[in-house]
Amino acid sequence: MNARAEPQLLGKLSNAHLDALEEEAIFILREVAAAFERPTLLFSGGKDSLVLLKCAEKAFVDTQRGGSIPYPLLMIDTGHNFQEVTDFRDYRAKQLGAKLIVRNVEDSMKRGTVRLAHPGESRNVHQSVTLLEAIDEFRFDALIGGARRDEEKARAKERIFSHRDAFGQWQPKAQRPELWTLFNTRLQPGEHFRVFPISNWTELDVWQYIERENIELPSLYYAHQRKVVERKGLLVPVTELTPLKDGEIAVEKTVRFRTLGDITCTCPVDSPALNAADVVLETLAADVSERGATRMDDKTSDASMEKRKKEGYF
Repeated sequence: MNARAEPQLLGKLSNAHLDALEEEAIFILREVAAAFERPTLLFSGGKDSLVLLKCAEKAFVDTQRGGSIPYPLLMIDTGHNFQEVTDFRDYRAKQLGAKLIVRNVEDSMKRGTVRLAHPGESRNVHQSVTLLEAIDEFRFDALIGGARRDEEKARAKERIFSHRDAFGQWQPKAQRPELWTLFNTRLQPGEHFRVFPISNWTELDVWQYIERENIELPSLYYAHQRKVVERKGLLVPVTELTPLKDGEIAVEKTVRFRTLGDITCTCPVDSPALNAADVVLETLAADVSERGATRMDDKTSDASMEKRKKEGYF
């Protein structure tokens, strides 16, 4: 990554704005519960969904009186996710007593609704098909996700309440205005919304919140030793799914993941950060977005994400 920020900056860094961001997220989460009949919260076990889950816990679970999150958690599993993340997903859902629904891209492959161009193709983009099948199966009318506008150009165009048509498609030029936190939640039969309560957060906000709230994360988000190989300016983890190519030599580095997705398209970065405070300092010095620094699937073209979102991607 980039040069580390000076440690003394951490003591001067204000997190007062986190209260306003948290309050907005909680308001949106409660608005979804009030406005929709069959919402669900997309939960991968990654840092953004864990922050979102923490806000949902604050929105609906009283430490004295109890309570529970009023909608199920949904994960679309490619079958190529890091085991540490899926194990943590199950652990956190069980800890909260939340209903967890998992639907698998492999099942879509067996049904023939997903067909890979070749056996080594990343399944990441095909999650859209399995997601739309889950929406149809459970008749979800709102899906709450942890996407943020600072991640990528296409996400920056999206509203907090992002309308999807009856085919699950997103039309960026036909979005509804959002003024004074007034959200138009009207739907026609078959349509649904994707809702992004932490749209206005940045990667730095997320890590400051993780540090402040002492949110537990999968260990891959912090420094560990891993064999990697450099390709196209990215560090690719050497695994059974991403083996070395002819002539390549693996090196062992101290790395961490800024974002976690399908093994076939998610890359770590050089980092000695052992805890959230260390990551905050690194994020202060970063000049490349987390997706730009770690996601191979966004390297195909500048319009990669927007094209996938139009087709039903998260």
